[in-house]
Amino acid sequence: MRTPFDLSWLFRRVWQRNFTVYRENWHVSFLPPLLEPLFYLLAFGFGLSALVGVIHYEGQAVPYLKFIAPALIAINIMNNAFFENTFASFVRMYYQKTFTAMMATPLSLEEIITGEIVWGATKSVIATAIMLAVISLFGLISYPSGLLLLPVAFLGGLAFGTIGMFFTGIVKNIELFNLPIFLFITPMFLFSGTFFPMNTLPEWAAWLALALPLTHLVKLCRYLGWGRYDMALLGEVLYFIIFLLIFFPLAMTVMRRRLLK
Repeated sequence: MRTPFDLSWLFRRVWQRNFTVYRENWHVSFLPPLLEPLFYLLAFGFGLSALVGVIHYEGQAVPYLKFIAPALIAINIMNNAFFENTFASFVRMYYQKTFTAMMATPLSLEEIITGEIVWGATKSVIATAIMLAVISLFGLISYPSGLLLLPVAFLGGLAFGTIGMFFTGIVKNIELFNLPIFLFITPMFLFSGTFFPMNTLPEWAAWLALALPLTHLVKLCRYLGWGRYDMALLGEVLYFIIFLLIFFPLAMTVMRRRLLK
C-alpha cells in the first residue's frame, strides 16, 4: 500500500503542466509581486516611518522601513503558496476536473498533490525574486545573504502550500475558503511580528504567535535580509521541517478521502 511519502519524480509532470499555463499568463502574474512592495513601502514605510521612526528589535535600533521590508517578502511567500494551493488548486480539482484527468494517467494521487504543492512553492520563489529586485532598489536588503531568501521562499512556500492543500481537502465549496483566510491567514498577517515587534504583544499572544508559521518565516527573512547570521536560524528551519512532516501527510490524507470517495 502506498504511503504519503511513496512518491516518484513523476510529480514534476504536474509542475510542468502548471508552469506551462503560467507562461501563457505570466504578464498578469508578474504584476502583483512587482507593484505590491511599492504600495506597501509607500503606505506603511514612507507613511508610517515618519511617525514611528526607529524600531527597537532584539537590542538593535532599526529604521521602520528596513524593519518591515523583509516581512513584506515573508507575507508575499505565504500569500502566493497558500492562495495557489487553495483557490487555484480547488478550481483545477472541482471545476476544471484537471485532477480527475491526471488520475487517469500513470500519475498517482500522491504525485498529483505533491506536484501542486511544489508548484505553489515555485510561485513563491518567482514572486520573491521579483519582490527582491524591487525592494533592493531602496537599499533595504543586504547581499549576498539576501540571495538565501530564494531557498527560504521555497521552504516557506512548501509549508504554506501544504496547509493550503489541507484546507482544499476539507472545504465543501470555494466560498468557504473565507474561513481559513479570516481565522488563519489574517491573524498571521497582523500578529506575526510583521509590522511591529512581538514583544509589544501580551505575553499569551506572543506565545500563541510562536506557533504560527509566518512568525518563523518573518524572522528568517529578517535575519537573512539584514545579513545577520545566527544559530537561531537553524531553529527556524527545523520548525518548517517539523511543520511539513506533520501537515504534508495530513494534506495527502484529506485529499485522498476527497478524491477517492
